[in-house]
Amino acid sequence: MQILDDRVLSQDELRALSARSNRAGAIRLALHAALLGLAGWWVAVAEGWMLWPAMLALGLVQVALFAPSHETMHQTAFTSQRANLIIGWITFLPALQSSHFYAAFHYIHHRHTNVPGQDPELMSPPPVTLGQYLLRIAGVNYWIARAVMIRDAWRGDMSGHPYINARQTPGVIASVRAMTLTVAGVAIASGLIWGWRTPFLFWIIPQMLGQPFLRGYLLAEHTGCTLDRNGLTNTRTTLTSRLVRLLMWDMPFHAEHHLYPSIPFHRLGAAHRLIRDRLGFLQPGYVSWNLGFARSLTRR
Repeated sequence: MQILDDRVLSQDELRALSARSNRAGAIRLALHAALLGLAGWWVAVAEGWMLWPAMLALGLVQVALFAPSHETMHQTAFTSQRANLIIGWITFLPALQSSHFYAAFHYIHHRHTNVPGQDPELMSPPPVTLGQYLLRIAGVNYWIARAVMIRDAWRGDMSGHPYINARQTPGVIASVRAMTLTVAGVAIASGLIWGWRTPFLFWIIPQMLGQPFLRGYLLAEHTGCTLDRNGLTNTRTTLTSRLVRLLMWDMPFHAEHHLYPSIPFHRLGAAHRLIRDRLGFLQPGYVSWNLGFARSLTRR
């Protein structure tokens, strides 16, 4: 993993900040689960046009499961390795993602953050026109990528994903296939038990409504930052509301995470206070960044 510039944090500071906690992970996961339950209840009781804001709320909380998925992949959500593996695999399911596939992708992303030709996130380059931006935000590229991943896993050929090495391939294929069967099984079972509107109201439509917000969030992490190995300038930290930090497990402190991926989510705020003055990109809010980025594309 990419741990850069140990002159920013001393070894003693890093060691203190890297302590993991089952308690902190369990509390944040319980809060996230409670929000899922509350939003799901709203969808269940909503009528008429109120169903749409209810599904949007559920979608926002649901796509934010990306945060615990990401944190568990780094093995920093919990002290327990088993808890990280199980929770990570489960929380990726609604987004049709495999924790094993994402781990292979994300490891290379950390190793070569924002380096052209090496960072797999740059395989889908940042939008350069307003149309490309809108397609990215709509999640079109994301769902196409998930379909390709599932197709390749069932064909047993992951050669189109160069960040997955030969040793990882069997595990990735098994994980993607298991994910596909699990999601399909849950969707079919829910339709048979509660009616075929159920998977649409509680999963498919909320995902479609929520993904654009996650796409905008993720686009802000590195777009417009330096295309090099300088961890202080190739990643953006976004100063946002407490609610967003709660939902996203404090990952808006993203430069801090990339510099020191061993620091768990609940200590990133403390790391930010120590290194804030050294960071190259501090952004006040995701909405303002996306609006500014969209305006820059129209000016081109």
